[in-house]
Amino acid sequence: METGPHIRLVLWKAAKAVEKEDQASIINTGLCLTDFSILEALLHKGPLPINRIGGKILLSSGSMTAAINRLQSGGYVKRIKDETDGRYFHVHLTASGQRMITEAYGNHKKNLDHLFDVLTEAEKTEFVRLLKKIGYHAGEFKSLPVLGKEK
Repeated sequence: METGPHIRLVLWKAAKAVEKEDQASIINTGLCLTDFSILEALLHKGPLPINRIGGKILLSSGSMTAAINRLQSGGYVKRIKDETDGRYFHVHLTASGQRMITEAYGNHKKNLDHLFDVLTEAEKTEFVRLLKKIGYHAGEFKSLPVLGKEK
């Protein structure tokens, strides 16, 4: 019978191994993880306000501004003022950014698909289902209770 601590350890080690390969694949694009994540979000979601991108990739507004400035300087993105509310800017991929992230993401996807080829399609489906189940369950806790301890 597997215990919670052992499952957590196995999950952590597997996540670290996958993360290492994920980052190696991204580094081959010439982008840092943050810049790749921003461009990937724009590739899949289209133009977005800076704060929405930050929420999707879990980055603070100050870090987002620096990253967008870096990507804009590289010619990968441009800011366009919101037509209905001039306080907001939407970040758009430039033609150069579109080409760059389309190719980079395609290669990255191939690398990750290859990494998970060890699983059958049915195992992949079940694996995702189980991870979501654990994630949703863990998300229900405000903080984990200390079981067996009297207040």
